[in-house]
Amino acid sequence: MTQLASDFLRFHYRPALREATLVLAFSGWMDGGDVSTGTVRRLVDLLEARPLADIDPEPFYIYNSPGSMEVAALFRPRIAIEEGLIKSIEMPAAAFYCHEPANLVLFVGKEPNLRWGAFADCVLALAGAAAVRQIFFVGSFGGAVPHTREPRLHVTCSEAAMLSEMEPYALRRSAYEGPGSFSSYLLTRVPADGLRMASLAAEIPGYLQGPNPVCIEAVTRRLAKILRLPLDLAPLRAASTEWELAVSAAIDKDEDMTRQVRQMEEAYDNELLQSGEG
Repeated sequence: MTQLASDFLRFHYRPALREATLVLAFSGWMDGGDVSTGTVRRLVDLLEARPLADIDPEPFYIYNSPGSMEVAALFRPRIAIEEGLIKSIEMPAAAFYCHEPANLVLFVGKEPNLRWGAFADCVLALAGAAAVRQIFFVGSFGGAVPHTREPRLHVTCSEAAMLSEMEPYALRRSAYEGPGSFSSYLLTRVPADGLRMASLAAEIPGYLQGPNPVCIEAVTRRLAKILRLPLDLAPLRAASTEWELAVSAAIDKDEDMTRQVRQMEEAYDNELLQSGEG
C-alpha cells in the first residue's frame, strides 16, 4: 500500500501564515562546526519559536550499520547511564517550529538515511500546509578559512531570479561536483511545487573540530539580515569572541599550526583585496 506524507507528518497545531519562509538545518553531512543545526537552534531559541510538527523518524533513519564500532557509532542512538541506571536515550528527531510574527518556520533534524523522496514529500507537505513560499538551507563545509576571519558563504539556488536577489548579501555562487546532500536533492524538487529554495553553505576552518561559535554567529547574523529578523545577537557575539581567543591561545603554542594559520590569513585577506570585497 502506498504511504502518503500525511502518514509520517504529525502537526501539533495549524499556524496562520502567509508567504512564509522555511529554514532547514540537518545534522550529519554539511554540519561541520554545528553551523547548520547551531544556527537554526539559536533562531528557535532567540525567537522562542513554538513546536509546530515533526516527522516520524522510524522510516527514514538507520539505527545500526554493519562494520567497525566507529562506523556503527555514527548511526546508533545516544544513551546516558548513571550509577547503573538508564537516564535517557536520544533518538533521531526531525522537528518543525514556527514563529508567526516573523512568518517563519524552522526545521532541525538529522539528514535522512533512507527514502529521500518520501522525506522530501513530508517537507513539501508541511510547506504547503504552512503557506511557505521559499525555503533556505544553512550548512557548512571545511575549507581554508582561518578561525580569525568570517566564513565565506556560498549560495546555490533553485532558480536564477533568486540568485540575483542574493547578490546584495556578499554570497559566492557555488561550483561543486561530488557527493550530494539531501538539501541538494530538495533543491531539485521544489520547482514542481511552485516553491523556490536557496542553500547557504559556509566555508569554515577545516583544521578545527567541534562546535564553532564564530561561524554560527556569522551565519546567524547573515541569515537574520536576509530574512529581516530584528535579533539581539550580542550574546552570540560574546560567545564567539571568547571561543576565538581560546582557540588562538591554543594555536599559539604550536609553531607549525601558527604558521599555517598566518598563511591562511594572508591568502584570505589578499583574496578580499583582489575581489574588492574588503
